[in-house]
Formats: sequence, C-alpha cells, structure tokens
Amino acid sequence: MKNSNNNLSLPKGEESLNQSPFFLGHNAFTNDPVLLRLCKDLPTDVLNSLEELGKWTGSAEANELARLANTEIPKLKTHDSKGNRLDVVQFHPAWHALMEKSVSYGLHCSVWDKDEKEKGQRNFVRAVRYILMAATDCGHLCPMTMTNASVGALKAAPDLLAQWLPKILSRQYDGSQKSAAEKPGVQIGMGMTEKQGGTDLRANISKAKEDGNRGWRINGHKWFMSAPMGDAFLILAHDVDSTATEESKEKPLGQPSCFLVPRLLPDGSKNGLNFVRLKDKLGNRSNASSEVEFNNSLAMIVGKPGKGLRVILEMVTLTRLDCATASAGLMRAALAEAVFHCRHREVFGKKLIDQPIMSRVLADMSLDVAGAVALSLRLSRSFDLASSNEAEAAYARLMTPAIKYWVCKSAPVLIGEAMECLGGNGYVEEGNLARQYREAPVNSIWEGSGNVMCLDVLRVLKKTPQILETVLDMLADDLGESGGKIIAQLRRDAVETVKDEGLARIFVEKLALSAAAAELSHSIDTGLADAFMTTRLEGRWRATYGMLPSGFDAKEIVEFICPEN
Repeated sequence: MKNSNNNLSLPKGEESLNQSPFFLGHNAFTNDPVLLRLCKDLPTDVLNSLEELGKWTGSAEANELARLANTEIPKLKTHDSKGNRLDVVQFHPAWHALMEKSVSYGLHCSVWDKDEKEKGQRNFVRAVRYILMAATDCGHLCPMTMTNASVGALKAAPDLLAQWLPKILSRQYDGSQKSAAEKPGVQIGMGMTEKQGGTDLRANISKAKEDGNRGWRINGHKWFMSAPMGDAFLILAHDVDSTATEESKEKPLGQPSCFLVPRLLPDGSKNGLNFVRLKDKLGNRSNASSEVEFNNSLAMIVGKPGKGLRVILEMVTLTRLDCATASAGLMRAALAEAVFHCRHREVFGKKLIDQPIMSRVLADMSLDVAGAVALSLRLSRSFDLASSNEAEAAYARLMTPAIKYWVCKSAPVLIGEAMECLGGNGYVEEGNLARQYREAPVNSIWEGSGNVMCLDVLRVLKKTPQILETVLDMLADDLGESGGKIIAQLRRDAVETVKDEGLARIFVEKLALSAAAAELSHSIDTGLADAFMTTRLEGRWRATYGMLPSGFDAKEIVEFICPEN
C-alpha cells in the first residue's frame, strides 16, 4: 500500500537503517481490491462516503487517536471528595473523538435509517464501514454495536422504541453526564451475564418488581457490563410477584424478562446503578467494562414477562455479526501492515517479500483475510435480504454462529503471524499490531464462545435440518463443479455430528471454510477460491501459515489482496 505521509519520515541521515516507513497515509478502502469488488454495485454517493472513511482510517490522526485511547485508559470515579456516589467513568478525549467519528458515520444506527441510497443493503454498507473502523480501535465499536443491536430488542416494545429511536438515529454524539432527555443522541448498552451463570442466562438471579405505573424496580448485579456510560441498558432479570408468599418466593425462578434501565433519571439523578470496578482486560482497553450492582433501579419491561431470552436473542444475533466483521477488519489491517513492512525491509540481500518462505506465509495469510472479509460481508447481505427471502433467512440463521466461530478464532493466530513478520517491531506497544493482537480474542468470547456457537449450529441440525439443506444448496451453486465433493462430505458430517456432539467443532469449521470458498468463487476470483479450497478443505494437516503448495503463485496472491500502489 502506498505510503504518502511525510510527517513521520526518518531523520535525515538515518534513511539507510533498514527500518520500514510508518504504515500511514494510505486509503484503506480504495487500496483494497477485495472490498472494491464486493462494493462495486453500491451507489456513487455511498462509495464516496466509504472512500472518505477509508482515507481517514489510514491517516496519522486515526492512528494516534487509537493509540491514545488504549494507553490513556478509562478510570472509574465512584465517589466525590465528600463521599457522595458519582459512578462516572472518565475517558481520554481520544475516546470521545473516535465515538464522534463513528456516530457521524452511523455505525450505531444506519441499519435502521431511512436513507434511500442504502436501502436494501444497509447491513452490508454498515459492515464495510465497521471493517474500516476496526483497523483503528475496536474498543469504541462496542457501544456502536450495542446501540445498533438494541433496536432489534426494542421492537418487542413499540412504545419504548418510539420514545428512544429518534435519539438512537441521531448522528450527534454527546458524552456528557446528562439524562437521555437532555441529549441530542444516545447510546444503549447491555448487561447480561452474572457471576454464577455466565453464558447460562437462565441462571441469572437479578430480580424485578412492579412499581405501580412507574415501571419496575431492579435489584441484583451484572458481572460484565461494557460501555457503562451508556444512556440506558438492556438487561435480564426475573420478575417477582410482590404479593407472593415467602414460601412461593423460594421456588425455582422461571424464565427471565428483558428490561430497559436508564442510567440517569429524567432529572439527571442516579438511577441506582453502582459500579463496583472496571475490568482489567487483556485487550479492548479503550472500552470500559464494569461490574455493576442495581439498587432499586427504575426500569421498563421490554416484551412479555418471562420472554426475555427471546427478546434479547434479536440483539445477540446482530452483535454476533459485528464480532465476525470486527475480527475480519483486524485481520485485514494486520496483514496489510505485515505486507507493507516486508516490501520495505531487506534481509539476507533481498526484500523480505522476495524471500520464498516469507512470500508463502503472506500469501497463505492473504487467503484467510480474503475469505474472512468476503464471508463477513456475505453474512451481512443475508441480514439485508432475510425478511423477503427464505433462503437468505436460512443462511443468516445457520451461518451467523458458524462464521463467527471461524472468523473470530482465525484473528488471533493470523495477527500473531503478522507480528512475527515485523519481528521485534511488531511486538512493541508503540506499534499497531500489539494492540490488535490483544484485541483479537474478545470477539470469540463476546456473545458466545466457540462451544456456544457450535451448540447453536447443532440446534439447527437437530430442530430444523431443512435449513442446512437450503444453505448447502446455495453453497453448491456458488462452488460449481469443484464443490460437489465438499458439499457431499458436509452432508455426511452433519449426520455424524448430530449423533456425536463432540464432532461439532470439526463440522462448524468445515461449514465456514466451505462458505468462504463459495463466496470467494462467486464474488472475488475463482483462482483465489481454488487456492483456498486446496489448502483448507482437501485434508492436508495444517497448524501454521506458509503451507501453500508450489502450484500457486504466492507473490501474485499477495499483490492481488494487498496491491503496492
């Protein structure tokens, strides 16, 4: 990728020290052939917007904001000097600048907009923007994801949705300590897991009691609640009959309900949310994640009592799409920087990229990046089409957990390899790759770890096997003659996986890889798809990158995915 930034060049006389230039000054959209091919049919105004964002995400300004937001991390201030509870998280201005940028591009809301230019492809266009922004800082994308996904849950409460949606759709960011009623735009968070339950949301013990016509009162806790300065949060709690006898209160709790809990009351006072501490996380450090206790917090029920899991599933599904998209964005950024470095660094008398082993490593990585980006955007397109196309709805249902599984698990390994391409320079905190490496694992954990994704796929295989058949038919069409054996094997594997759940990871990975090959073949390049299938789906043992057979031109693959100019 072209480096046009002159502000960070080496001091005079030190140009010969064999250091690669800073990876800045490129357009992360127009310099990416995969994105350009996938976006070729978008309206001109949308393409211009993506080009504008791509230029910014490749700039020194974006890079510095990301660095500052992750080094000057959030701080929790629980009390003021007089001992009064504050429960305020203080952020560096870089965080607010990133939030303002993403809000201005609608990463928190554009799926629900009425913009005619993006009609019919709102999820797809937003996913492209999300991929571009993920190259800067993924921490601030957490509130973008949760706000966007919250609308899916709030649809179960039309009155609440009508009240909150206008401010969710606002492109104005306001990070001040004011009630939602006083702000031009709002952010919505979520708090699901508790100490004793984790993924098993049925084990939650937080409780809600009706409070006349005011709503409900929540008492309990959440073990993880990210972006705690959001204006309101969707949570799960068990509704309790305040007139029940003590004996009946001891009975096992039923299914939880979903509630919307404002952080501040309309008069600006606290709503009983006491933050215990911020999590000291491996990555995602720009984003505050908290432990919180609810003390008689006022809340509004979302959907019917006892149907909270069904309501929140709408939010979870949209969040899983973003997990895959963000991981694809991280992988893409890491590869681009590794290739850029290898084009400038000389070792043993050659540029690194001209060393045969290195070119094979970069080409092998390029295949996964192309597959992850294409597959994530294919999934986003299915979200756009699902309401009017049963086959696309089937794709979204089955492939959301499968794609999240493979893409999110691929990111840490690939970024680790990218760091190795840079050597020690990739391992230091001043660079981008160390931050991206620490960031990568969270998307495999957020909204369901790998085993949870596999169980979700298993649920489809057992309860609605026709969905699998629909998706396999779609993949077969895209793969053509070369995919016959792959699809037949997937059908056999599905039968065995239903019999033996321990095979689920093998099946889910094969399904995702097959879908990636199908999308590469359909939308990008059949030669690239052939290389992907040969190296990923033909049974060769693989544990690291660089195992590309000599029949494929490694340098041509790298140049295709990461062109030099």
